Amino acid sequence: MPMPVTASDVPALDQENAVFRKVVRRIVPFLILCYVVSYLDRVNVGFAKLQMSDDLGFSEAAYGLGAGLFFIGYFLFEVPSNLMLQRVGARAWIARIMISWGLVSASFVFVTNEAMFYVLRFLLGAAEAGFYPGVILYCTYWFPSHRRARVIAMFMSAIPVAGIFGNPLSGWIMDTFQGVRGWEGWQWMFLLEAIPALVIGVVTLFYLDNSVRAAKWLTDEEKAVVERAIAEDSAHQTVHGRVWDAFREPKVWLMCLIYFCFVMGQYALTFWMPTFVESTGIEGNLAIGVLSAVPFLAALVAMNLFGRSADRRRERRWHLIVPSLMGAVGFSLAAGWTGSTVLSLTALSFAAAGVLTCAPLFWSLPTAFLGGTAAAVGLAAINSVGNLAGFVGPYMIGALKDSTGSTSIPMYVLALSLVVGAAAVLTTDKNVVNR
Repeated sequence: MPMPVTASDVPALDQENAVFRKVVRRIVPFLILCYVVSYLDRVNVGFAKLQMSDDLGFSEAAYGLGAGLFFIGYFLFEVPSNLMLQRVGARAWIARIMISWGLVSASFVFVTNEAMFYVLRFLLGAAEAGFYPGVILYCTYWFPSHRRARVIAMFMSAIPVAGIFGNPLSGWIMDTFQGVRGWEGWQWMFLLEAIPALVIGVVTLFYLDNSVRAAKWLTDEEKAVVERAIAEDSAHQTVHGRVWDAFREPKVWLMCLIYFCFVMGQYALTFWMPTFVESTGIEGNLAIGVLSAVPFLAALVAMNLFGRSADRRRERRWHLIVPSLMGAVGFSLAAGWTGSTVLSLTALSFAAAGVLTCAPLFWSLPTAFLGGTAAAVGLAAINSVGNLAGFVGPYMIGALKDSTGSTSIPMYVLALSLVVGAAAVLTTDKNVVNR
């Protein structure tokens, strides 16, 4: 439990709050921009499917397999990538990640068959591996745990923001550029949406700082405030001295299970959202894009409200359980409302608000007990194992949709996954994570 604040502590607390507001303003908006570009390049294949599957003759299962293969590359290269980030610094490594994934994403314009599609999706995952857990690790350098849920929620606002702006943008590009210079609309979409990653990757080399001590935009006194807060917070962590110690920690594997359940819902939603909307009878890529943005608006509001509340109350478990159950209810309702666009969008909004809120709040759990050198490995391992659900979820939906002709059964499976995740959260020690 946090100690009560006395009158003598107020000036120091005000100073600390002011310093961390400055840190947030400097770091978080740029990281959000990076993640918007990352997420758009990761999931725009969901919009490309509306044209590409017909053009190239892909089945639903083939699309689901290709969409999910991203996470196999992600899984294999994520731990090495996070170790390299810790070794060479966030600035150079995040820049490398962004430039390489931009190049791979642009290469999708040359896809002509399933094999090329599979290879490039795998390479995109390998290129992007380490970005997300690297940013989570980077946040632990700048923010103590009791400020981290709100910061990570702000950072992960990039997911709904990418949906809000990216879905209509993708639909507009595909409609507007269809047939220009002999290319299909989906080819132009991959090319144009890859350019920001290349540009921002170069900017990263000049903008990010590897550590608090290296930040020229902080005074020495402000650096001391941040470093003192981080040091006090680290005293509560389990410090692992060796890289592989993280894998011997049972709580790491519990975190893998919880995150796997939540990611099942997250990527099934983002990869298949355009298809879900189209299945209600909507036609036209731009119209599908605009309507697909509605659930992400709901998610943007929910994830920031829950993040603020979790930090203010210093309570983590129920702030994670409630949205996961919201997501389960949303998927269950959507399964029965596929015949109505309004009702389906309402249910999908509830699902998106729940499932996308889970991800930022989840990271308050492992960062509350992981520390030392193996924290980089532990966070990457949790993210990589959890993100295997990004392979399972899209492929499962495609296979079930091919065999049943319906999206209802996959939605019930996604709801069950979120319920299992919520139950697993209940087994965590509230005295460890509620800080």
